[in-house]
Amino acid sequence: MTQALDPLGFFSVENSVDCVNARMAQTTDPRHAQVMASLVKHLHAFATEVSLTQAEWDLAIDGLTKTGQISSDERQEFILLSDVLGLSMLVDAINNQRPAGATENTVLGPFHVADAPRRAMGDQICLDGKGESCLFEGRVLDLNGDPIEGVCIDVWSDNAEGFYDVQQPDVQPRGNNRGVFTTGADGRYSFVGIKPVPYPIPDDGPVGKLLAALGRHPYRPAHMHYLITAPGFQKLVTHTFVSGDKWLTSDAVFGVKSTLVAQYEAIDGGATLWRSPFDFVLTPED
Repeated sequence: MTQALDPLGFFSVENSVDCVNARMAQTTDPRHAQVMASLVKHLHAFATEVSLTQAEWDLAIDGLTKTGQISSDERQEFILLSDVLGLSMLVDAINNQRPAGATENTVLGPFHVADAPRRAMGDQICLDGKGESCLFEGRVLDLNGDPIEGVCIDVWSDNAEGFYDVQQPDVQPRGNNRGVFTTGADGRYSFVGIKPVPYPIPDDGPVGKLLAALGRHPYRPAHMHYLITAPGFQKLVTHTFVSGDKWLTSDAVFGVKSTLVAQYEAIDGGATLWRSPFDFVLTPED
């Protein structure tokens, strides 16, 4: 007697998704199964929709291979690829939906370090003496507008040439344009840095070639990074962007949100050339 054959056991264009997903074991973690089944569904739909050629797929495989080969502890090209495709910002937005009035999240970026120097409120974070000095100040508040005490504010920015200290360990002082501050009972913060400058993301690898092929530039608008944490509140990863920057509406990694564009006020005869006031509003953990 001839055994009946399961049609899903044989791959075809018409049943490709069902054929692949049917091989998944029933013991697979439910969330893992959901994510992978959807990934297969959309990948196959993409290939079918564009009638992907073998040459195009070979080119994609080569690009992904080179993306892995150029990645290291200092450079993560896959994150860069996710960034320029807008996927990093989409995942961030999905996972950080906040109530009206709360400060919005944006991408962390690759240049945060865990051991930035702790500094006293009002301290200078620029150690190389370059750039246009700027006073950054404001408050950290809850949704009711009340100040929050004991907030840890971790800040970092590029230098006047558009590089972070970790990119130039033999050029910049360690901890240049970085600092960690803690708010008092008034919730206020202040520190002196430089007015950030725009800079290109690393574009000498596969991601840079992709941007060039798409007619896109590699630039990020000037910004100051903030990582803000406080007991009882959601972690806030964000930037403040320099108002008037030419790249605000075409950020290579799509990180700009209109609520994060900060004013930079020129100061005549002051201790700094610029002042940038900005209040942060945190969301309760619950």
